Amino acid sequence: MNGENAYLATLMELFGRANFETRRPRTPEAFRLDPIRRLLEGWGNPHRRYAVVHIAGTKGKGSTAAMAEAILRAAGYRTGLYTSPHLHTMRERIRIGGELISPSTVVELFGRLRPAIEADPDLTVFDILTAMGFLAFAEAGVEIAVVEVGLGGRLDSTNVVSPAVCLITALSMDHTEILGPTLAHIAFEKAGILKPGVPAVTAPQTEEAMAVLRQVATERGVPLWTLEGWRYGPEEVAPSGQRGKIQAPDGASWSIRLPLLGRHQWENAALAVAAAIRLREQGWIIPDEAVREGLERVRWPGRFEILREEPPLVLDGAHNDASAARLAETAAEVFPGRRWGVIFGVSADKDPMAILAPLRPLVERIWLTRSRHPRAADPQRLAEAAQALGLPGRIRSEVAYALEEALAEDIPVLVTGSLFVVAEAREAWAAWGRMPMPEVDPIPVRVGGR
Repeated sequence: MNGENAYLATLMELFGRANFETRRPRTPEAFRLDPIRRLLEGWGNPHRRYAVVHIAGTKGKGSTAAMAEAILRAAGYRTGLYTSPHLHTMRERIRIGGELISPSTVVELFGRLRPAIEADPDLTVFDILTAMGFLAFAEAGVEIAVVEVGLGGRLDSTNVVSPAVCLITALSMDHTEILGPTLAHIAFEKAGILKPGVPAVTAPQTEEAMAVLRQVATERGVPLWTLEGWRYGPEEVAPSGQRGKIQAPDGASWSIRLPLLGRHQWENAALAVAAAIRLREQGWIIPDEAVREGLERVRWPGRFEILREEPPLVLDGAHNDASAARLAETAAEVFPGRRWGVIFGVSADKDPMAILAPLRPLVERIWLTRSRHPRAADPQRLAEAAQALGLPGRIRSEVAYALEEALAEDIPVLVTGSLFVVAEAREAWAAWGRMPMPEVDPIPVRVGGR
């Protein structure tokens, strides 16, 4: 079997297993850590052979993870980065030194784990992907890995690590069917990553969420820092990026050109810098120049990503009301006064009206569509939600059709609602020769939760 066929066969075998990312369980109890612990123990617990920055949250954890990894790599460390979901290929989830692992590495890792996987029907796809990432990092000589939680925190497969630092990004209502009906429930699940004696830093939270984080930190003996006393934000904003400053409470400051757009990205950047400071206290050498260089070089596609400036074509994976509000704020700041043709598709477990409501003032026209993901919502349901907000829309069966039609109208276009919709828009844009084609897996199903 040649390399491409072996990779395809591996993907089909892997994603044929119990997959909570395409078929969600009904209760939190379905998530357990015992299966991945058994799998990792059989390989000598590779996740204990390097330091870890562990990141949970609702919004911004992927961007924060990318920033933290970029800072550490700029400081000269051999880094690992584990994130989810992916846009185009599952290899995006496992990066070493900023590079995706190769298809042959995926085949080799899965082949070695296969006997243990076949012997344990309780292992999920995310368990296996996580174990593959942790094993890949250990065998590549990674010194420090940045690991993003997949869902929640307390019972997430990644919560077997012994971190050097924990970060919690902004919390909001999401995945309530699993994490619980209130922000307090969600904060409790996210706080599950906190470990006794391990420093943690949290982004600004609502009073309800912060009370839970503080309580869990106190009970576990966790030194918990906030961004209180920090100053951060843009001084200049343009489609090409932002210029601004981050200042710590002790007066240390960094002038930064941040390529990621949106004021919320300054909060994520400050959180990544705070993590670097906590690591410095443990003996890690992270010069100020590495902080600047890492933040200036970070790339994270699909988050207010501008594919064309005039008329604008913007892609953003906003998938709940809070992230949609930030998207609306960013669109108004970067492209003031514009009205948008919106291409909108969400996962079936999302509330489309709640996501659309913050975007309503910006919408000129709207196309309702769906990605190829198994959990994509029916566009007819989205059209009903849009109509209820006074937005009569057009239903299109595929993202590429909707994008082609919207672009033909020569208006600003915004693609949002799901990273899966964003991914298909990127691939369509590339297929039309407008950008290099990203590496895309040879099967259409994308796993992930957004």
